[in-house]
Amino acid sequence: MSSTIRAVSARLALALGLLLPALPLGAPVARAADSPPPKTVTIPGTLQSKVGCPGDWQPNCAKTYLTYDPAADVWVGTFDLPKGEYEYKVALNDSWTENYGGKADAGGANIVLSVPEARKVTFYYDHKTHWVIDSVRYAIPIVIGTWQSKAGCKADNDPGCRVGFMSDPILSGQAAFVTTKIPPGKYEARASLNGSATDVYGGDGAKGGAALSFEVKDAGQEIYFGFDAATRKLVVNTDGAPKGSLTKSAAFWVTADTLVWGVTGSPRYTYRLHWDPEAKLALTPKGVNGGESIALEYSSAGVGSAAAKFPHLSGLSGFKLPDDARAKLPAILKSQIAVSVTDDKGKLIDITSPQLPGVLDELYAAKAAAVTLGPSIDPSGATVRVWAPTARLVQLRLFEQALGGGSAAVDMKLDSASGVWSASGDKSWIGKYYLFEVEVYSAREGKIVRNTVTDPYSVALSMNSKRSQILDLRGEDARPAGWEALKKPALASLNDSVIYELHIRDFSSIDASVPAAQRGTYLAFTNPASNGMKHLKTLADAGLTHVHLLPAFDIASVNEDPAQRSEPNRAALAALPPDSEAQQAELAKTLDKDAFNWGYDPYHFNAPEGSYATAGNADGAARIREFRSMIQGLNQAGLRVVMDVVYNHSSQSGTDEKSVFDKIVPGYYYRLNNEGAVERSTCCENTASENAMMEKFILDSVTLWAREHKVDGFRFDLMGHHMLANMVKVRAALDALTIAKDGVDGKKIVLYGEGWNFGEVADNKRGKNATQLNLAGTGIGSFNDRLRDAVRGGNPFDDRRLQGFATGLFTSPSKYQTGLLPAEAQRAKLLEQTDWIRLGLAGNLTRFKITRADDALKTGEQVLYTGQPAAYAGLPQENIVYVSAHDNETLFDKVQFAAPDNTTLADRIRMNNLAADIALLSQGLPFFHAGDDILRSKSMDGNSYNSGDWFNAIDWTYADNGWGRGLPLANGNKDRWPVAQSLLANKALKPSQTQIIAARDHFLDMLRLRKSSPLFRLTTADEVLARVSFLNEGAKQTPGLIVMALADDAALDPNYARILVFFNANPGALTWSNAQLPNGWKLHPILAASADSAMKQAAAQGASFTIPGRSTVVFVLPKGVSLAPAGGLAVATPAAVGGGGAGSAVPTPAPVTEGTGAAPAAATPAPKPLLPPTGGSLQQNPPESPPDYGSLLGLVVTGVLGIAALFVIRSKQDRDDQDKKP
Repeated sequence: MSSTIRAVSARLALALGLLLPALPLGAPVARAADSPPPKTVTIPGTLQSKVGCPGDWQPNCAKTYLTYDPAADVWVGTFDLPKGEYEYKVALNDSWTENYGGKADAGGANIVLSVPEARKVTFYYDHKTHWVIDSVRYAIPIVIGTWQSKAGCKADNDPGCRVGFMSDPILSGQAAFVTTKIPPGKYEARASLNGSATDVYGGDGAKGGAALSFEVKDAGQEIYFGFDAATRKLVVNTDGAPKGSLTKSAAFWVTADTLVWGVTGSPRYTYRLHWDPEAKLALTPKGVNGGESIALEYSSAGVGSAAAKFPHLSGLSGFKLPDDARAKLPAILKSQIAVSVTDDKGKLIDITSPQLPGVLDELYAAKAAAVTLGPSIDPSGATVRVWAPTARLVQLRLFEQALGGGSAAVDMKLDSASGVWSASGDKSWIGKYYLFEVEVYSAREGKIVRNTVTDPYSVALSMNSKRSQILDLRGEDARPAGWEALKKPALASLNDSVIYELHIRDFSSIDASVPAAQRGTYLAFTNPASNGMKHLKTLADAGLTHVHLLPAFDIASVNEDPAQRSEPNRAALAALPPDSEAQQAELAKTLDKDAFNWGYDPYHFNAPEGSYATAGNADGAARIREFRSMIQGLNQAGLRVVMDVVYNHSSQSGTDEKSVFDKIVPGYYYRLNNEGAVERSTCCENTASENAMMEKFILDSVTLWAREHKVDGFRFDLMGHHMLANMVKVRAALDALTIAKDGVDGKKIVLYGEGWNFGEVADNKRGKNATQLNLAGTGIGSFNDRLRDAVRGGNPFDDRRLQGFATGLFTSPSKYQTGLLPAEAQRAKLLEQTDWIRLGLAGNLTRFKITRADDALKTGEQVLYTGQPAAYAGLPQENIVYVSAHDNETLFDKVQFAAPDNTTLADRIRMNNLAADIALLSQGLPFFHAGDDILRSKSMDGNSYNSGDWFNAIDWTYADNGWGRGLPLANGNKDRWPVAQSLLANKALKPSQTQIIAARDHFLDMLRLRKSSPLFRLTTADEVLARVSFLNEGAKQTPGLIVMALADDAALDPNYARILVFFNANPGALTWSNAQLPNGWKLHPILAASADSAMKQAAAQGASFTIPGRSTVVFVLPKGVSLAPAGGLAVATPAAVGGGGAGSAVPTPAPVTEGTGAAPAAATPAPKPLLPPTGGSLQQNPPESPPDYGSLLGLVVTGVLGIAALFVIRSKQDRDDQDKKP
């Protein structure tokens, strides 16, 4: 994700489970085995600069270290804080790698701390539960008494000894302490708050009240202490802690009549379902008190018919409700619920709460699927609907204005069949703002809550998303002039797409040709005379088709009020040295206070983000009008628009400030673990698209953006965290949109995403997920990391100095690379990865065949990439081919890291261009990060999501590519500073304006070249298999040289019968020949007119080709030229097996390389014959058995040379079923 969200972004995390009303201390979500004891514990946040740290949010500042208290096994620190509003969290081991928020959640939300007057504040961190708390927000209870001196304290009744520290990680108000260290004897106990000797409480809740007496009879006896923060009552239980938990949800209610649970299933045991509409179930050592209950019957069928929906629950014990319970289900589901098990002797074994998505889907989803949720407009007025089947009460609060003012309360009516609440009004409702008030039981909170919340289906919002708005999206106030008449740029096929990934602020935040008030906003795209729009228009004219916008929906991380934001002094930053730490230190002062963030922290998915609106226009219709003006401006420049959508997670959940879903249907919209805590493998609060109403939400949202806002494509962030069925339905929903019915041709909407396979959904654990290997044949694209890694070198988690095809692996090895691998090992690695590139160039089709370096013929799915098939696509449009994206170093910065130290800037630029060329000339959809064409640098920042405009802004005057803006932010980059610093300090590595413009012109040439022939944009697998082949394959191939051949034996290309594409990664020129190629080759006219002086070396003489070093060269064979081989038909021999022949190459000497690496040896000149003609064409791949040489000679004798087609038309059996969908 992109999907990295800053460690300090505000978001609520999963609740950590202590029991209600009480639970043992040691009940963490993050188990000890998952997290070793820390060496240091820091409180980073906005308070740090107040206590002596050089800046805020510094996890390694010793001034805010906590000190370990071995008696209590907690970390403690006290600091003097002035009056103010602060945010903080806890970080371990001087880094953000492991950090926790306010509810013991890994990577969780910032904790908000209000200090009304200057005072000492004590902070605590309990590593057993990962709870972090302060003495202002929570009066920490510590059990004191006559037992303390027996359990490690120096004295009894000592509030300064924290051995009795009580923990409440989910902030339920119920703190607990459990110990087995008190020896036999009679004792007394009270609770001290915040270490006070006077603020103490006993069992009656009175300050200074009488101590509780208790007796320990046996050594090692478990003693439980519980403290209620509301009543101030302490309880002691010598029977130990209660069993199970009411705040954890370890059972699963999968259908209306079936629950499953990971407990022993036996007909001899007793299982019960408990519920209480008033949420007063109480957990005691003997079981559940209060409410009603019914018996459950053990079923050996387990999850039964629900196994397909819940595959991860297979093997759990099943329990059936009685038939007469169904009528009670609506009432039960609005209650606090628990299940219990006792053994055949009546002993309590366990208690938990059930997760409810399965039963909610069965009861309500079918009816709710047909309901239009959110605000809807009709001739009579407006209706607002919300799905809340577990809510006890829902009210609509209507406001006349965006902020402030009173409200009118309207009771909403429940449709019991669908679980949808609705309220309707006349036309006066249109334009009003609204909120829901939802009264609902939350298992996570352990109580009935009354939440005031915006609408998850909000289509319009007030500034900072404080209120939703009822708005007619087709009304005049939401439409820019000419909106209804907007015409889309032509797109004959999705395979014609070339995509340019752009962040809205990056585009214009420093563009002086844009009016100051519009910089960094939607409206910057409406001025065709601006530098940025002129650049985009030039790209569009050359062949770029789509601009992909990073998240433009409502996000949680940026304040939408410009008056409340702080920006760094750009002039002061510009005066600092190019390799300085000072820039990032200065930026740290405005971190999270500025206008920049990538935006992968969703708040509302169906409304545009307000921080991109111009000042004063963040409310309601104004921001929508400006968002649409941006779409309009890009479309009028010839560019379609892709939205980056992030349905896989939200920024917050539970009852946190910016949580929405969970405040309406707690626990439904999020993917929960086996204890009911929200999964966070994405980074944040993982949504559960396997649940019917989350899937409906996604489908409704995507079609809303397409139909109402005329969005032309969608990129799904972390798409692999959605189910394959979700994505297939998205594709079908888009395809169903028509111009006549919806004003949109949905079949021209491009759909792709990140098909990564990880987390709790990996390997289809929660159902078949939308990963690379599962998407074949759907027409949905996924990013090709295979080609990316092979071209650049390494993966985004490797050392950035690793080299790849374009950056010098084997052909120009660096000292670093040579230190890892000797020359022969580098050669083998290069040849392996070159095959990944060949497959990517050929659409990454699973059944495309290549000849490996050992002369073995393999299909794409037989070639491995980190143990998985290298090729995974069934259709070329499923291959999203890229070498750079927003969430890693830019292509130019990666080249700077990987190139040998003695590589000139001119050659580094050629590496950059070569890498981009490979993506651009691949079958599939080429994808580029904005600025790949102009050598864009982020000063070696590997994750610029929160690095501000300073590191991210693009200069469209080409005066500055961003290189040398200082060392990137320490967070995530500091370990690479030593390497980066030496490079940034080298003035010879900063491109001039002339070099940047030359790189742009090269990119434009390649765009035009791709556009010049449909052979670069084949639309089906059959076409790719028939028309694409590779020469220079097999054991005798020249390393660092890819030769791709494109054939047209029909009328697909009106100009060219054959095209040869050479990608030469070698530092010097190569002369390559193959006697089986015909005469008549010409340098492509676009390259013949290129300003690149190296193209003057490019030449074709007969079947011999000269290719400049680090270059892409394209030769064409015009229609009508004889296809007869220039050197006569050579006879194939078994030793010459290789797809179309290796040919021969004679490289010019390579420059002296670093370290002990050597330039590749010249290939031995030995003609590599093509295979025998088959059906008037040459077969790309050799047969499994040796060819019939007698027949071949017969063909020679009878003069069949003239019918020998140049390259690939694969035999019919190789093409069967290529385009069949699964």
